[in-house]
Amino acid sequence: MLYKHKATISRLLFSSLVISTLFSCNEEPIGNLGNNNPNNPPANFSENFGQTAYHDFIGQVVDFENNPVSGASIMIGNSSTNTDNNGVFIIRNTAVYEKFAYIKAEKVGFIHGSRSVVPNSSVNHIKIMLLPQTVTQTVSSGINSTVSLSNGAAVNLSGEYSNLDGSDYSGNVQVTLHFLNPTDEAMTQQMPGMLLAQNYQNEAQILKTLGMLAVELRSDTGEKLNLSEGSEATISVPLDPETLNGAPNEIPLWYFDEDNGYWIEEGSATLQGNSYVGTVSHFSFWNCDIPTEYVNICINISDANNTPLSNIKVGIESEFNGIGYGITNENGGVCGIIPANQVLNLSYYFNGICNDDEIPNTSQTFGPFNQDINLSVILDVPEIEEYIETITGVFNKCDGNAVVNGYVEGIIEGGSSIYSIVTDGVFEINVLSCNENSSLSINGYDYDTLETTGEINYTITSPETDLGNLYACDSIDEFIQYSIDGGDLKYIFSDINVQEGGQFGLEIQYLGLDNNNNWDDCFWLSINLNSNYPNNEGEYQYGYGNNDFGFIETCPVYPDSNANNEIILNLNSYGTNINDYIDIDFGGSYFDYQGNPHTITGVIHVKRDN
Repeated sequence: MLYKHKATISRLLFSSLVISTLFSCNEEPIGNLGNNNPNNPPANFSENFGQTAYHDFIGQVVDFENNPVSGASIMIGNSSTNTDNNGVFIIRNTAVYEKFAYIKAEKVGFIHGSRSVVPNSSVNHIKIMLLPQTVTQTVSSGINSTVSLSNGAAVNLSGEYSNLDGSDYSGNVQVTLHFLNPTDEAMTQQMPGMLLAQNYQNEAQILKTLGMLAVELRSDTGEKLNLSEGSEATISVPLDPETLNGAPNEIPLWYFDEDNGYWIEEGSATLQGNSYVGTVSHFSFWNCDIPTEYVNICINISDANNTPLSNIKVGIESEFNGIGYGITNENGGVCGIIPANQVLNLSYYFNGICNDDEIPNTSQTFGPFNQDINLSVILDVPEIEEYIETITGVFNKCDGNAVVNGYVEGIIEGGSSIYSIVTDGVFEINVLSCNENSSLSINGYDYDTLETTGEINYTITSPETDLGNLYACDSIDEFIQYSIDGGDLKYIFSDINVQEGGQFGLEIQYLGLDNNNNWDDCFWLSINLNSNYPNNEGEYQYGYGNNDFGFIETCPVYPDSNANNEIILNLNSYGTNINDYIDIDFGGSYFDYQGNPHTITGVIHVKRDN
């Protein structure tokens, strides 16, 4: 959840929310937050987050225009995956904290994105909007330079830069600068983590932001740079006129810790004209914020029939921090952080439908709270009941067996996409719709077979619609699927390059350069082709002289043909024309670029590019 007070936003970070109408609330405290006694903060900041817990996550990564970003690398704890063609990812049963989970998203061409949430016991829904890694201005080392945006955001650079290993850098510097405005509702999806912070006293705080900057420095070859040790830069963060009203003359500065997923206090900025101006010694996201104490909250919302309601936007407003929003999941639940010791107002909204209007007669004052709270809410009002739609069905593989690892995407007329994770073939979606008998678009995706139902259109039969059996029989266009050392399956759905000819014969590449220009998420397989392909007996063969497999963590510029690979490649089909398919299954052992041994198994289904 996040808070927006006119022009200011402080993210509360709800994972999901649900609603009901007559408003009946059952408040059950669930334990003290570690930082509620500021005189006795924990020695280890992570103690604020509780014990290890295991949770499921489904999310979507989009770009600035809200288009899905496929092939983005996702990491939650020690689990990782990639987004599919819809920008969607699923990670199940991954280890996080009871009260804190950090989700990272990376894709070449974008600044690293992330989201931090207070996980709930059901599926946690995540959305991350990646900022483009576009060059605002190119400057030169050794020269004092100012890079600015038309909105007044600026950074003054002294001209002293270093590589990430600490060595001095000399040459051109490509500067990417983004200003995130608290008046922009998209800021909550664009900003990293949530507005949870560690202050100088090692206390956990919730922040009220007055604006933030993202600054990134890169060399001409795309390698990440930073300020030289001992040098500083000056940042200017413009204030919206409404934000400017009542802004303090001095405010703490906070930078986002990309390793841990929260903000850390470092320095301060002073109000000069319409902007906060301060000095920084390194670059990340920088934030001008007012801190306050917080508590965790989880809300579960249902209607009068005890039916959980999904895809409802829930707002919690405080006089100081403003209003923050969250969206309910399939079980009507959402968790987040809220300001402690403040009277709050709870309200509900149509999400993506009916112009996002507030649902009448659902507003209620509650709080203040000085400890974590678990809140059950029953909304029992006609405005809810007349809009509730229940959509059910069974999602099967093409052979008729239940899908156990996939999701269903639904779009109701006038609304946004709703994602429901599927683990046993059965799905049920309870949502609101503006009109009876609205049109409904459904698409199911099976991660195990990498097949989909394709888009299927229906007309809702209000209030309950049984879609019957859906079958995933349409193949995804192309993919690489693999598992390393018996771990979770990983997928590559896009940006796959398939070339025949040249030094390596057949090359199948996914060159997943990260934003530091490191090949730490790559796939490179090359086969030395025989002259007969296939041979006279119709068998597919490959030569044994140079069957290389370059892979993961740091891909070399070229695969090492003497890497002692023992990977067996079964070439099952070999298209001879552009857009023909090449199908390979493989398995065996190999050594990575650092000489560490691994095992791998996988399947390749890709189209030729030449």
